[in-house]
Amino acid sequence: QVQLVESGGGLVQPGGSLKLSCAASGFSTDSYAIGWFRQAPGKEREGVSCITVSDGTIHYADSVKGRFTISSDNAKNTVYLQMNSLKPEDAAVYYCAAGPKFITPYFYCSGYGTQGSSWGQGTQVTVSS
Repeated sequence: QVQLVESGGGLVQPGGSLKLSCAASGFSTDSYAIGWFRQAPGKEREGVSCITVSDGTIHYADSVKGRFTISSDNAKNTVYLQMNSLKPEDAAVYYCAAGPKFITPYFYCSGYGTQGSSWGQGTQVTVSS
């Protein structure tokens, strides 16, 4: 059974950092495209960062480029999202998803293939002073 479990969310002050984890079970992350998405109240879901673990291809949304870093640990079958210099507009529920490997990270973050993807339950990130 394919399962994704996010963790690491919480409350942080502007300028602070958080590291989100997406632990996968039932499949190997290097066989899929893995993406971090977020959705804030009243806003559309946004692809934050996506990775093809097998070849290391990565895409970042312009809004997080230079502040967020996606990485993977194959031994732990886990994908991480390190978030630095957090801003109030980064506040959202963050989800990880696993989709078809043949979809490049740019297109996966744009939403292609996400309808048939496996999703985690989400983790809340709040950025506030």
